[in-house]
Amino acid sequence: MAIIQGRHFSITDPQGVSTVIYRVIETDKNLLDKFPKYTVERLQSAEEIRGDAKRRTFFIEDPVEPESLVILSFGKDRVVVNMGILENEKIKISKTPVPVKFNTLYSEQETEYKEFKYTPNLKRPISIIDPETTEEIKPVLYFDKDTNEVKGKCKLKPYKSYFTFEIREEKEDN
Repeated sequence: MAIIQGRHFSITDPQGVSTVIYRVIETDKNLLDKFPKYTVERLQSAEEIRGDAKRRTFFIEDPVEPESLVILSFGKDRVVVNMGILENEKIKISKTPVPVKFNTLYSEQETEYKEFKYTPNLKRPISIIDPETTEEIKPVLYFDKDTNEVKGKCKLKPYKSYFTFEIREEKEDN
């Protein structure tokens, strides 16, 4: 039997809501000149039906305390975005906002969305999600010989909306 090192926690979704959670990873300071300050990684989860509700247990391998989280709850025609912190075996919903840029993408033509760079450990700064299934749109990776970088593009279907978000460094006003 395999032993998983890490933490887990559970939430209960009411009927018609599906929650996904991402950990926010800060890029190593030595790589900041080439890569974004933050990348995101979707947490694995297991689902258990409890009456009309679903209990989801999320797993974090090798957590770094405090662990910053983006909590996305998809309901009919809306997405609720929360920031959280996993610390001392407890989840706390953050009172200070983290700069999250999110958007809805829609096109009447099949399209490729945005080129984005990957860090050396293949983490990316942006996530595109199908709000109906809450599944991530997996990018097609390629190596750009001109820039000597691994990049990705997502192929989006026509007449369909997508939810996208990215963690950004907060800019100071001068």
